[in-house]
Amino acid sequence: MIIRTTFAGFGGQGVLLMGYVLSHGAMHKGLNITYFPSYGAEMRGGTANCTVTLSDKKIASPVASNPDIVVAMNYPSLVKFEPAIVEGGAVFLNTSLFSEKPSRTDIEIVSVPTLELAKEAGSDRGGNMVMIGAVCARTGMLSLEETVKGMQAALKGKEKFFEQNQKAIEKGFAFIADGK
Repeated sequence: MIIRTTFAGFGGQGVLLMGYVLSHGAMHKGLNITYFPSYGAEMRGGTANCTVTLSDKKIASPVASNPDIVVAMNYPSLVKFEPAIVEGGAVFLNTSLFSEKPSRTDIEIVSVPTLELAKEAGSDRGGNMVMIGAVCARTGMLSLEETVKGMQAALKGKEKFFEQNQKAIEKGFAFIADGK
């Protein structure tokens, strides 16, 4: 089993943190991982993306030029990464920020209203945690427990954010469980 994932969006949306949470959760699960971040010099407001590869075997390269899963937190990210998704792959869209859909018909589209769900969970800033919850729930890469453990490991030393982030992750899992 090997799963290649790309997370992309504006700097400040927590794109790199989503990848980091997935990486830590996968390590907790006993999988091999590579985490490869990339961001513009502007950081907040600029572009950011990262690739995370999970496997039960050794991973030869951290580069995921044809990801199985793409998380597009903004429209420019969808435009940039949609062509690279493998046939039968999935794209997760942050529909709180844009309503455009991919033009491809050979991929699964999962629309997640991250801001609205984050507000329901109690914070305007938890959209990235809602999204990683939805991604893990829909793909089965990580269980809820493994995702939360990944978040706690990724944010070690920032325990004051654990409870709110866990609520947002749970909201993402619930959104998928409700069949949205």
